[in-house]
Amino acid sequence: MTFKTLLLAAVAIATPAAAAPDFAAAVKADYDQRLGALFVDFHKNPELSFVENRTAKIMAQQLREAGATVTEGVGGTGVVGVMRNGTGPTVLIRADMDALPVKEASGLPYASTVMQKGVDGQTVPVMHACGHDVHITSLIGTARRLAALKDRWRGTVLFVAQPAEERVGGARAMLQDGLYTRFPKPDYALGFHVRAGAPTGKILLEPGINYSSADSVDIIVHGVGAHGAAPHMGKDPVVMGSQIVMALQTLVTREIAPLKPAVITVGAFHSGLKHNIISDRAELQLTVRSDDEETRQKLLDGIKRIAQNVGRMNGLPEDRLPEVKVGHESTPPTINDAALTARLRGAMTAAFSEALFHEEPRVSMGGEDFAYFVQPEHNVPGVYFAVGGTPQKDIDAEKAGGPAVPSHHSPFFKIDPEPSIRVGTETMTVAVLELLKPGGSAAGN
Repeated sequence: MTFKTLLLAAVAIATPAAAAPDFAAAVKADYDQRLGALFVDFHKNPELSFVENRTAKIMAQQLREAGATVTEGVGGTGVVGVMRNGTGPTVLIRADMDALPVKEASGLPYASTVMQKGVDGQTVPVMHACGHDVHITSLIGTARRLAALKDRWRGTVLFVAQPAEERVGGARAMLQDGLYTRFPKPDYALGFHVRAGAPTGKILLEPGINYSSADSVDIIVHGVGAHGAAPHMGKDPVVMGSQIVMALQTLVTREIAPLKPAVITVGAFHSGLKHNIISDRAELQLTVRSDDEETRQKLLDGIKRIAQNVGRMNGLPEDRLPEVKVGHESTPPTINDAALTARLRGAMTAAFSEALFHEEPRVSMGGEDFAYFVQPEHNVPGVYFAVGGTPQKDIDAEKAGGPAVPSHHSPFFKIDPEPSIRVGTETMTVAVLELLKPGGSAAGN
């Protein structure tokens, strides 16, 4: 069955999960009375991956006030709120909490001036330069709406405030700490990401691949130090590192099928301390992206083969060949379940109309560790969607030659918080009401 067939069937059978005018008014009132101030506080007080201690405390407090039973310290700083309402399926809603080591230059009146020591021991400026403050604010809004609408659903909701998405470690840490064993295992997993450059008031919801796999790879090249005027006396790791960088490009262009997306980017290359000294070591840092596990493994295997054979080509002994290490900052592709996507799109269309949806092609191979929650071994179908965060007038101005819309991870990054949080809260609440409507059935476990 094709996705189009599934979508048409879902639209045909979907009933409105909420009355749109009343529902929108309730979310607007909540934004004016609580969520707006909460967002500003989160934005002004960002925290780095795995040290989101203040943020986690606020999330725990807000979830308790919404009526959830809360457990803190899951997977480090993670927070899990459990809201039960009779017998029915279990839905997990995930929002990431962490910010980035970026000095904010957005010009916003509530811009961050925070400095914080990260888990690496470095003290750096911190900014919510990716919109996670929108995600956690909306999670609270969704919890409050679901608590007020308990007559419309039956089952259990897990509200997951996740640490360290930016270091691609928080989801895995929470799972390793028993997220699917200490708490009710979900039948469905949901999440969203606010998107700069997509119009406010719209969402992007598509089946299949939504985010690529992402792997951090370190290559250490061991050379033999020498005087810069006598290069024949050493083994130059800068030359070998450069050969590796150039050879890696042929791995993508000559070993991966042209219609298979693949990226290898060398983001850092460090070696040496002085003009006239040949160093004995070079360090390369790579990010590797793909859309399927076969391509991912071919890239990782190829990187190791190329690096080690460059060492052999330059006469290094076997015990001094370049080292290749795949780091902990790795995630599989994020793939939306087709049937679940069609079902939720049908429910959202019934509640808000087809005008809610925005269509645009993928233009990057960003990664997202939400993927860990929906890996095949868990048997938990999931959907991860995008919420527009930029006013249409700013998008139009950019197209007309005006200022560019700041990208994610930019010091100038900013989104329009009210429509982003409201739409995120409304659509996520409708999704949960659809999956937990009385008389429904679970499709996962």
